[in-house]
Order: sequence, then C-alpha cells, then structure tokens
Amino acid sequence: MQVSVETTTGLERRLTVGVPASEVDSAVNQKLQETARRIRLDGFRPGKVPVSVVKKRFGDGIRAEVLQDVVRDHYAKALTEEKLIPAGAPSIEFTKDSAGEDVEFVATFEVFPEVSLSGFDGYAFTREVAEITDADVDDMIDNLRKQRAEYNAVERAAQNDDRVKIDFVGKVDGEAFDGGTAEDQSLILGSGSMIPGFEDGIVGMKAGDTKAVDVTFPAEYGNEALAGKAAVFDITVNEVAEASLPELDKEFFEAFGAQGSDIESFKVEVRQNMEREAKNALQGKVKNDVIEKLLADNPLDVPSALVDEEITRLAQQAVQQFGGGAQMDPASLPKELFKDQAERRVKVGLLMNELIQSAELKPDEAQVRAYVEEQAAVYQDPQQVIDYYFSNAELLNQVRAVVVENAAIDHILEKSSVAEATVSYQDAVKSKAGNQG
Repeated sequence: MQVSVETTTGLERRLTVGVPASEVDSAVNQKLQETARRIRLDGFRPGKVPVSVVKKRFGDGIRAEVLQDVVRDHYAKALTEEKLIPAGAPSIEFTKDSAGEDVEFVATFEVFPEVSLSGFDGYAFTREVAEITDADVDDMIDNLRKQRAEYNAVERAAQNDDRVKIDFVGKVDGEAFDGGTAEDQSLILGSGSMIPGFEDGIVGMKAGDTKAVDVTFPAEYGNEALAGKAAVFDITVNEVAEASLPELDKEFFEAFGAQGSDIESFKVEVRQNMEREAKNALQGKVKNDVIEKLLADNPLDVPSALVDEEITRLAQQAVQQFGGGAQMDPASLPKELFKDQAERRVKVGLLMNELIQSAELKPDEAQVRAYVEEQAAVYQDPQQVIDYYFSNAELLNQVRAVVVENAAIDHILEKSSVAEATVSYQDAVKSKAGNQG
C-alpha cells in the first residue's frame, strides 16, 4: 500500500492510497469462488457453478463490492499510518480502478484542529450571588396568583392589571403595515408585552371607546423596516375585565406542588425555588463569561463537517420546540439560521475537550448524584425522578458530561482572579436570557 497526504486548505486533507493489483485481484477471485459455492443457478447443481460463469454474470458487481472493502480497510490503515483523525466522513474518488491494474483512490476529509490552550494567568471574573428579600418572595407569590387569576367584565375605565380585548390598526406614515392589525386580541395592561406607550395609551379607556395612540418603535426592534419609526395605532376597546385573584389557601398551594398547607410553609418553598433559579442563572452567567474568554484567547478553525452536524441538531431542536412535528422537515430550514450558533458550539466543544483532557478531569459520582438530586428537587416526587435518571444510562452519561464541564469551568476559576458581588433576584434571573446557546 502506498500512501501520500496533501494539505489542501485549512483543515482539509487529501489522502491518496495505492493498492497493488495483485491484492485486489486476489480478493476478487476469492469472492468469485465463494459466490460459486453458494449461488444457485438453473442448469447447475448447488455448489457446482463454474467460476467462469459467475465471473461472466456477476463479475462487475463482485469487483465493485471488493473495491468498497478495499477502500474501507485501506483508508482505515492509512489513517493509522499517517496518524490522522478525520472530523467527518471522507469523499472518495477512484483515480485508477481498471481490472488488472493497481487501484488508486483519493479520500478527501477534514481533520480536527490542533488545540493548545493559552495559560489562564491574568484571567479575572466576577462571581455573583443573589440576595432574595422578603419583598421578592411576596412579589413572586403575587405573580403566581396573577397566573391563576379569573377575569370578570367591568364597566369602569381600564387600569393596569386589567385584561382588555381590543381591535387595532397600526400605521406608519399613514399606511397600515404587515402585522400591525388585530381583532379582539387579549392583553394584560402593564405586562409590557407590547411596544412602549401602547399599553399606557389604553389605560383610562372603557369598553366601546376608540382612540389613536402615538408610539415609537424601539431602535432595536426585530423588524428593521419598523425599527425607530413613529407609528399611530387606532385602538378600539371591546371589553375591560378585572382580575379576581385566588385565595392563598391549601388548594392554591397544592396547585404549585407545595408540600405545606399554610402560607409560611409556602413562602419557604417559594424562596427555595427562587434561590435555585437565581443560583443556576448566575452559575450560567459566570460559565458564559469563562467560555467567552476562552473563545477570545484561543481562536481556531472548525471542521465544516462538525458544524453541519451541529446545524442539523439545532434545526431538529427548533422544529421540536415550535411544534413542527412530522409536518416540518428540519432540513428545509435555512442553514444560515443556525450557522453562527453551530460554529460557536463546535469551538466550545473542542476547547472544553482539550481542557478536560489536559487537566485530567473525571466525573465525580458524588457530584453526579448531587446534580441529579438538585434537578429532581423541583418535581412533586423527587425520588421518582432520581430513580429514572439512575436507570437510564444515556441520561446519566449526559449528566456526567455536564458535571465534568462544570469542573472544567471551576478549574479555570481556581486559577483566575475571582471577585464576589451581590445582585438582586431580578438582575440574577435577567441573566438567563444571555446564557443560552
């Protein structure tokens, strides 16, 4: 076997492999003989079909099968010989494959980049801790009550926390724009779900009132055609409904899976959930800060094959998240939607893998159990969730991967300058949105 390697562009390698004709012909003859022994053809007794007949009728197909085996075996041997680790499946092209002649094929593929992490000297991060006050707990309970509010129509003017049903038509420069019209839409005033000024303009209106409300779209509005533009919404109120909040009783507590039956016990459980949420959010924030620093200090090329695999995963997740189901093919979504996120994920994966290997980090089983127990704590029957995790090897391996990755982040933090800071619960949970992906 003759092997040569050429670096084409970046991570791409072109591996040329030559195989002697004698080796290929010997394999073809052996397969012809095996086929002759087991094949059944009219006019011949089983096992007595002449090899010449088999070669005439099936020779081309058998040779093609042998060439596939030759490529598989010699490609693997060549990779080992040249100490190459492909990052994806190769593209195979025969440059010589005529019978009786040496066979030559070219395998084109990408390799993993060489990752060499820079030192962590001078790294500085801030580790935040949330302070949860009694007022924060009371606000959370108020929000939980609002989630289960019942609404009853009233004759008075609308005010914040009311639910209104409205018709509206939005116009920019006197012209209605796409997405700016709705009929009988429900809206909770003060929820902040509409652009600034829209909900404020409805406060004080009664059922049957019509009003033109002037607003300005935010400069960072998602629709670039509307960003920063002044608009007028012609709004008609069809109904004003007042919220009737549920009582803080046992039925209410049980609806949220609380174990206690009185308000003080409920407050304790709400606080614990808030502490857990804030802790996870702030851990995610410092983890994201560390990862951003690693990415900035360790630029690297990434194999397109790995990026394509990640794009496929992200597209599948998007379809599942938005309920596309069988009606939507993930492959129909434009790759550009996921490319940046996919490239980032691949880079992070390569950097974290190098960090884990160089620091010789292993999953600590006590930490694995602690992680599972923490995830299970939010459920009504935590032990059932814990048992499910530990009976599912695939799920448990995913937990181990998370635990090792967290250990890698801690490894960097231990070698860095870390300042402590206290933030409010609201600021803590705001950071969740920035930690995604």
